[in-house]
Amino acid sequence: MSMIPTTYRTLIDPLIDVARGILESGEHLVPVAFVGNLTSGQTHQVMMSAASESAKDESAELVRHLAALHEADFVFVIMDAWGLPRAKMHRYKEILERYGSIGASPYRVDIVSFTLETRHGLWVAQMQVKPKGVSKKRRTFGEPAFELFTEAQGRFVHLLPESEAGEAPSGVLH
Repeated sequence: MSMIPTTYRTLIDPLIDVARGILESGEHLVPVAFVGNLTSGQTHQVMMSAASESAKDESAELVRHLAALHEADFVFVIMDAWGLPRAKMHRYKEILERYGSIGASPYRVDIVSFTLETRHGLWVAQMQVKPKGVSKKRRTFGEPAFELFTEAQGRFVHLLPESEAGEAPSGVLH
């Protein structure tokens, strides 16, 4: 299955629209996770911190804890990040060695990242954030094209608890 099931798109599309609206009004995105259970119909919002590596770790643990507590079957994460333009991607390691991080690099581009972790897989979309019109404060992004990730790693994956059958959700993400 490579497409996000319709049930999840119905839930996340309005959240994507809200994120776009926040940027277009000149505000900044705050990293947030939505932890939900389709059976109960409940979704819990978790504000996260990206202030430091330990804050990121604590945020991921909080999401995992709430996902287990509420027997979540999906986690949708919205966060801003930095990336590299396609023309510089092949120099990723060199840029990290020289500048210490993508964010400290003069080549960085602002992106918005969406991840949806479900029992059916992990879908990811990242879009470059661009100025809206001639404004320096108001920004926007295009329509996200989600891709199914089968191999990814990092703190913001495996956020869902194991199912009763003992199956962990598939996929991993940085």
